[in-house]
Amino acid sequence: MKRSLKIGAVSGIGIFLHWTFLLLVAALGAFYYVQSQSISGALAGVGLILAVFVCVVLHELGHALTARRFGVGTRSITLYPIGGLARLQRIPSEPMKEFWIAIGWPAVNLVIAIVLGIVLVALGGSFNPFALQAPGSHPVASLMWINLALTGFNLLPAFPMDGGRVLRALLAMRQDYASATQTAANVGQAMAILFGLFGLLSFNPVLLFIALFVYVGAQQESKQAMYRTFTEGTPVRQAMVTRFARLEEEDTLDDAVDELLAGTDHDFPVVKEGKVVGLLRRKQLIEALSAHDRDTSVREVADREFFTTGPRAPLDDVFQRMNEASCTTVPVEEDGQLVGLLTLENVGELIMVSSALKSHSAAVQRANVQDDTIRNVAGENGSTPVS
Repeated sequence: MKRSLKIGAVSGIGIFLHWTFLLLVAALGAFYYVQSQSISGALAGVGLILAVFVCVVLHELGHALTARRFGVGTRSITLYPIGGLARLQRIPSEPMKEFWIAIGWPAVNLVIAIVLGIVLVALGGSFNPFALQAPGSHPVASLMWINLALTGFNLLPAFPMDGGRVLRALLAMRQDYASATQTAANVGQAMAILFGLFGLLSFNPVLLFIALFVYVGAQQESKQAMYRTFTEGTPVRQAMVTRFARLEEEDTLDDAVDELLAGTDHDFPVVKEGKVVGLLRRKQLIEALSAHDRDTSVREVADREFFTTGPRAPLDDVFQRMNEASCTTVPVEEDGQLVGLLTLENVGELIMVSSALKSHSAAVQRANVQDDTIRNVAGENGSTPVS
């Protein structure tokens, strides 16, 4: 959220505008100015884009309010140049709940398009899709066609569009969550490759951009599903670091440098009477050495903006929060005292270990099945297997 500007809130859900959105508005304003050779044409184009993103906000609010009905909260809605993103607190474990959250609100754009179509009929306007080339002359028709396009695009069975989540929800009724996500991600990446080929053959940069967007989105969703598989139901205690360096509030930058060079720790909790009062990250330490004397106390430069968690907290929830806050280290406290650190590196190591153990267990199970099969066949033939 550090790169986003909060522009409002609805039902307690913060709505943010990413800074890249302003680049889109400027670029399209310039495009429409070149097309129309007039300031009014450029302003009409910008107005159309703003109207489209109002529709996108309604779409994302639909997801958020539907999720709330199923007991799933929404942290925020952020507007990007490629659309909106509602950050749910969690993905529902029941496939049908995810299905209804995903499918229910592409219909928002469809309903908006239908209402605008009725307005066009009432005004005797044109339904010509080429109205998009002159939004100042045909604003209602332009907005109607864009909403129809958004409906179709969102229903494509590829992540990160709603259609990809619908596909995963349907597959998850017969498969486990990770397998369903991987299958849906494979479908999305295949579609991205097709988009890319068409984009290259037709020299269409928009299709190439969509292809990259879909391919990367599918990869990220697959990765998040793997993380969820290995972290869901796991407490923070199992992944936290228990052997780490800490700094007292009165320690100096010189002391921090000694700890940095003596071990592998990059982030140091700053404590007072056992309670965390700050975090001194390696980047902050290096910057502080350039701006302060080495006998400066760490409390003067330590970061005061951090959050803590408990050893019994769900690891998947804390891990998701760390990703959203771009945070690499979280102090773990119990009864007001520092007992550990949760780092992204350690979470990754836990996942690798769990994945290796799961692979070994599956290999042993396959070997046992093969042995049982051999014994059964040998028994039917009336012979005794020799090992």
